[in-house]
Amino acid sequence: MNIQKITFGNGCFWCTEAVFQSLKGVTSVTSGYMGGKVLNPTYEQVCTGATGHAEVIHLEYDADVISFDELLLVFFKTHNPTTLNRQGNDVGTQYRSAIFYYTDEQKQASEAMIKTLTDEQVFDDPIVTEITPASTFYSAEDYHQNYFNDNPNKSYCAFVIQPKLNKFAKEFKDKIKPELL
Repeated sequence: MNIQKITFGNGCFWCTEAVFQSLKGVTSVTSGYMGGKVLNPTYEQVCTGATGHAEVIHLEYDADVISFDELLLVFFKTHNPTTLNRQGNDVGTQYRSAIFYYTDEQKQASEAMIKTLTDEQVFDDPIVTEITPASTFYSAEDYHQNYFNDNPNKSYCAFVIQPKLNKFAKEFKDKIKPELL
């Protein structure tokens, strides 16, 4: 196995965790916080926007099964990278679009992907995704981990996450773990 890691900020981690957990080659997804100035922040602190952290998902993946470029495509297709500090009804710097990279190759690939998406005018507005070196990752509280799978009947899961997963599954069917189809 060729295990690599990347950390994405693309809105509420409950939604993004569920999407990336379903991908072939993704070996772990941990919800948490990155990019702020407070040590060991809590969810309540991050929600104020005052800590500077983004809600993120930290991924470990087998690069022999899924490429970094494929992860980037999923990242850009499953959130709006053109809204500054906002994803839908979630507003604040904690919901910013961000790629926290671990290698120069990840940085270069992220920049190249943004250039391609911009040149091809995939989005109507400019992409505002920040590309930043990874800093300390803080795992979110236990009740945030595996949220959708543990709480499928909660209204947020049923009305927000499930439709997003359904849309995602139609577009990326060949990338989804067979046991989830």
